[in-house]
Amino acid sequence: MTHDHTTPPSPRTVALDCLHSGIDAAQPREVVRRTLSRDGSTLTVADETFDLDDFSRVVVLGGGNAAGEMAASLESVLGDHLTDGIVVTDTPAETTRIEVRKGDHPLPTERNRDAARDILDAARDADEGTFVLAPISGGGSALLSAPADGISLDSFRTVTDGLLRSGADIHDINTVRRALSSVKDGGLARAAAPARVVGLVVSDVIGDDPSVVASGPTYPGQATPEDAHAILHDFLDAVPEDIETALDGRETPATENEDFDAFERVTNHVIADNWTALDAAANRAREHGYSPLVLSSRIGGEASDVGRTHAAIGVECLATGNPIDPPAVLLSGGETTVTVDGDGVGGPNQEFALAATREIDRPGIVVASIDTDGLDGSTDAAGAVVDHETVPREEQAAARTALRNHDAYPFLGDRDALVETGETGTNVNDLRAVVVGRADESERT
Repeated sequence: MTHDHTTPPSPRTVALDCLHSGIDAAQPREVVRRTLSRDGSTLTVADETFDLDDFSRVVVLGGGNAAGEMAASLESVLGDHLTDGIVVTDTPAETTRIEVRKGDHPLPTERNRDAARDILDAARDADEGTFVLAPISGGGSALLSAPADGISLDSFRTVTDGLLRSGADIHDINTVRRALSSVKDGGLARAAAPARVVGLVVSDVIGDDPSVVASGPTYPGQATPEDAHAILHDFLDAVPEDIETALDGRETPATENEDFDAFERVTNHVIADNWTALDAAANRAREHGYSPLVLSSRIGGEASDVGRTHAAIGVECLATGNPIDPPAVLLSGGETTVTVDGDGVGGPNQEFALAATREIDRPGIVVASIDTDGLDGSTDAAGAVVDHETVPREEQAAARTALRNHDAYPFLGDRDALVETGETGTNVNDLRAVVVGRADESERT
């Protein structure tokens, strides 16, 4: 009889392995390979098929964190049927026929605006014989950014930054972005009409609403000037005058009947979302011998509150076996927010993890959280991983101060708790893991 004396991985290793597996599953090249295929001139996209020989031109136009890698994958799938294209992304990829423009995130810059205008111009060149594939992903709200007529880029940046810092949720922020943009809220599809347009959406929003991902460049108008005006005045102390003027003079989007022609030849497919990452993370947990439990893919709210709640569930799991017997990995997704006051440095996933340390009162529990695009907030960290040793008792007051000041990044960095992946080339929202170890490994987290 032989015995396997291999030391099983620690809960910390399991947590990070689950999160990395989630990112890998949402990689654009993998997602495109699973969703699109070509046999001769027949292109299959999810449940639709197209004969590319029916079109005089095949172009790729889009933007977002994943757009560069999606463009490279689309080149491979389309081959010589591809005419050309332009995408804007903060994670460039090597391409031959599609122009990949470098942009900035999370706030739009001049090069974002210039790229978005060029993409709109290319869309306007499309006609009834053009087939447009539009790779759209998280991050596109900033990257694919062309303020509407009369709105300066500085004003657009000011309200975007203010809303991001205010604690407004992504739906409210994108309602404003859509109302202030010429490319969002269906603007790209309208510019391309009457071309055949297929949106390929990598979702980073709760519920996968295609009107919200990247603020809906290929989805019919949903945002009203009245909605945007109300949100701006709810969350901001002051609104730039050019934005007030533009909203006062902007018409509400067309009714469904009036807008029908522009979207008659438009379809959208969500080809990856938070569940793509959650399913892969759960499978990885099983491979390590842990029972996975997905709490939800739709968790939002203040990051610190959500972090404490997740950690408390982990403690309950270890103490009582509820809601699942350990060893277990509790998983969740969604997008939390931070209402910022002051000049602290961090991001929602770091604040989530730091707040979790307030509840972890015993060994055997590890809490980790990342933004799947690899950039949490405005930092170079994807998130953080913590356990009961991250914040010793004598440092708990300092941890509370860091939380109050929203200054998690330096605090966690000093304790080797940051998770750094670099830009991942994808974005399917936040991914979190609470690993509750076996009783015999509770001393070696």
